[in-house]
Amino acid sequence: MDVHPPHLPADVRREVTVEAVIALAAERNPGDITTSAIAQHMGLTQGALFRHFPSKDAIWEAVMDWVAARLMARVDAAIAAHTQTLDALEAVFLTHTAFVAEHPGVPRMLFGELQRAEDTAAKRAARSLLAAYGKRLRQLIATGQQRGELHRDIDAEAAATLFIGTIQGLVMQTLLSGKPKHIRTLAPGVFALYLRCIGSSS
Repeated sequence: MDVHPPHLPADVRREVTVEAVIALAAERNPGDITTSAIAQHMGLTQGALFRHFPSKDAIWEAVMDWVAARLMARVDAAIAAHTQTLDALEAVFLTHTAFVAEHPGVPRMLFGELQRAEDTAAKRAARSLLAAYGKRLRQLIATGQQRGELHRDIDAEAAATLFIGTIQGLVMQTLLSGKPKHIRTLAPGVFALYLRCIGSSS
């Protein structure tokens, strides 16, 4: 159990709560995480928890917002750090898989939200994250085609979808194996295969 000082600024308390949920999601089914379990993990009462979040759904929305902000910041930094498209794509791929290795509870929560029948705020946030991510990839791929670094006849939409789908496949395999950190080892070889599909033959 993590015990935090009882008197923290509201924004810090909210972030600590989000981090607690992600830690719990790495150990158990996210759908089974209760507000009581979150409060216990943090060494708080439920009343103290609800002073910062009006409901469990509000906590889940905050988690998705936290994930989106941090993952996209890393993706943007990876793109900005490279002038060559192929290097940037590889950096994004490895950055994303490293993020998953650091926070294995994140994909468990993301998959769980996207499977929910109701259209929750957290589910909308998850969809927005995927849309923003896909847009970054399509722009990067289109730039690579214009520069002649990537095959000009590939479908940028399909290439972006395959990129994300490849990472999702790796995530599922490593989660099922019970070794989420193994994704770091597998990622470079898998990206090399992806690159053979989209790289320019010139």
